[in-house]
Amino acid sequence: MFTMSRRAVLGSAAAAAAFGLSSNLEFVMPALAATPLEPMVGFYKYTIGDVEVTAIYDGIWKKPHDPTFIKNASIEDTKEALSKAGLTTEFMPIPLTVVVLKLGDRLIMMDAGSGVGQWQANATHLPANMAAAGIDYKKIDTIMLSHFHPDHVWGLMEKGTNDPVFPNAELIVNAVEYSWWTEPGRVEKLAEGRRPAGKRIAEVFPTWKNWKQVDDGAEVAPGVLLLAAPGHTPGHSAYLVTSGNKQLLVSADIMYVPALLAPHPEWQGSYDQDGPMAVGTRRRLIDRIIADNIAICGSHFPFPGSGRFVKDGNAYGFTPTVQA
Repeated sequence: MFTMSRRAVLGSAAAAAAFGLSSNLEFVMPALAATPLEPMVGFYKYTIGDVEVTAIYDGIWKKPHDPTFIKNASIEDTKEALSKAGLTTEFMPIPLTVVVLKLGDRLIMMDAGSGVGQWQANATHLPANMAAAGIDYKKIDTIMLSHFHPDHVWGLMEKGTNDPVFPNAELIVNAVEYSWWTEPGRVEKLAEGRRPAGKRIAEVFPTWKNWKQVDDGAEVAPGVLLLAAPGHTPGHSAYLVTSGNKQLLVSADIMYVPALLAPHPEWQGSYDQDGPMAVGTRRRLIDRIIADNIAICGSHFPFPGSGRFVKDGNAYGFTPTVQA
């Protein structure tokens, strides 16, 4: 059966206490061995104050190297960054982790995952790993969306039929994001390769009645604030979770591949709608979590999708949480 790792790399036990993580975590110095691509156990639990956080592994995109992936860096540059982080250089590893928060008797899902086989062929693990973690997806009562890219929202829809997977859950999203993707004429304005995704969103999402559109700074659940984090998409958002004196930033894609963007925060991804704005958002929020000692998780961080950033001159250092 499944067992849960209790080992994390965050630098010190003091950092654990500051971040509000479970006191029975073991803190070790980062290993030099290569970071494993896929976890042996597909879920990982920790706490932020009284909030139970479950990180659930969806899968990984073994993206072929592409000279357009980072607009202002070469393949050689990105391979060097991966190598320095102890990651494979055979391809660009982009894992996907979905977080579920347990606030009292509420289950809140942060993004919906990529849908079984709808994003990448080997991103199919979310349902099984969620069940292994003891979470019944039918009891999810709220889903907080960061943005409308496929790897974050295709899990809302059944493959083939587009029927809602969570018909009774409240779907919370930044009003800017919803409006941008669903406005008349948007599909035609998208780059050709993005039009199928835009068409699916525009045709399906407005037919659902369980959307709740909110503005920057809205409290979307007790102790949970939506923070506008634009650039990756116009309405891209992070969520700040506060319990007692502990906080967690559910950062989505502001620092999507830390191996690349921590040492090179000025790099702009091809999936960033507004590259310079994405860079500004990245610096603003990462500087904030460092200054305020806020824990962070990200959709594409190495599983279990969390870690610790520190300042390193005009860039950052990143130590991922790891499973034993």
